[in-house]
Amino acid sequence: MSDLLLREDSGHIAHLTMNSPGNLNALSDAMLEALQRECDALENDSETRVVVLKGAGKVFCAGHDLKEMTAGRQAEDRGASYFADLFQRCGTLMQSLQRIPQPVIAQVHGIATAAGCQLVASCDLAVAAHGTRFGVNGINIGLFCSTPMVALSRNVPRKVAFEMLTTGEFISAERAAEVGLINKAVDPDDLANTTEELAQKLAGKLNPALRIGKGAFYKQAEMPLDQAYAFTGAVMAENMMLEDTAEGVSAFLEKRRPDWKA
Repeated sequence: MSDLLLREDSGHIAHLTMNSPGNLNALSDAMLEALQRECDALENDSETRVVVLKGAGKVFCAGHDLKEMTAGRQAEDRGASYFADLFQRCGTLMQSLQRIPQPVIAQVHGIATAAGCQLVASCDLAVAAHGTRFGVNGINIGLFCSTPMVALSRNVPRKVAFEMLTTGEFISAERAAEVGLINKAVDPDDLANTTEELAQKLAGKLNPALRIGKGAFYKQAEMPLDQAYAFTGAVMAENMMLEDTAEGVSAFLEKRRPDWKA
């Protein structure tokens, strides 16, 4: 790991910290590359069961690096091609967070704006401190947050998403929890512990079942209803054939803790 993205493993939980407080953990080219590299590694990591993503310093993430984007626009040999590549790489990362088998929990504080808000929306779960603000504020500088819109509109009701996108106004952590952008808002002093408790809870579940379930969750969401039921029925049949699942059922019936091997 580079100094830009720190990783600390605790049991089966990987804690990833965006470590660029000087630019508010902006999703620079280097940060995108570091996050993508880690996602690619996690995809084949059988030991890690849960990932916690957080930011160092005063904020979680302020979105793309506008200074870097300005330089890209002005470069004679780059221009539009730079931006097409940038947003493609960003979109790939956001999809990777949902593609990897481990549940990813965003631990959010300060602000999560534009692509930073997109990052929160792309994580499977999110916990934020009271006082955190969320926004897709590009419209305020003449840039509609079209790519952040993809993740945002898949998390919150359409009218809420459209209002955020067109007004450029922030919403509070409490409002973010109310509309479904995050799971809960907590006291800042409790943020780390609450996130860790959630991570530990997930890490204690049967790992193969959790991995099967995460993959199925996102696939079925894009299917018509009949296809979704057919697909998830096959997934559950596969899950039921696991020896550890049989042990879990037996343990429940016998009122004891399961003795899982995985």
